Amino acid sequence: MKKIEHIGIAVRDIEQSNALFAKIFGEPAYKTEKVESENVSTSFFKVGENKIELLQATNPDSAIAKFIEKKGEGIHHIAFDVEDIYGEMKRLKSEGFILLSEEPKRGADNKLICFLHPKGTNGVLIELCQEIR
Repeated sequence: MKKIEHIGIAVRDIEQSNALFAKIFGEPAYKTEKVESENVSTSFFKVGENKIELLQATNPDSAIAKFIEKKGEGIHHIAFDVEDIYGEMKRLKSEGFILLSEEPKRGADNKLICFLHPKGTNGVLIELCQEIR
């Protein structure tokens, strides 16, 4: 793993949250995007070298909707940048971690993504991200 790629925050209303975080960071979101495969609308903020991703559910059955229903708004996941997502998935699976998908999916911000089940990571949802080349 190379670095923290972003921190994902689940929100109920992305427009309200965009305004709130723009005040906090002093700049508006630099990118918004819908990710149909994950049933979310996203927006991204740059904070120095780091990124914050806001996620709003676009479907009541989505993982974000279920997360907010259970835990409320807040930090949803920490994403790590990887050089070879397939290799990292294989390595982590061999170490006994549970992957939430057998193959990487296309995520926001031109990334291939895969999540590790939080049951095996001290309750933290971890996302692996690789830039699509």
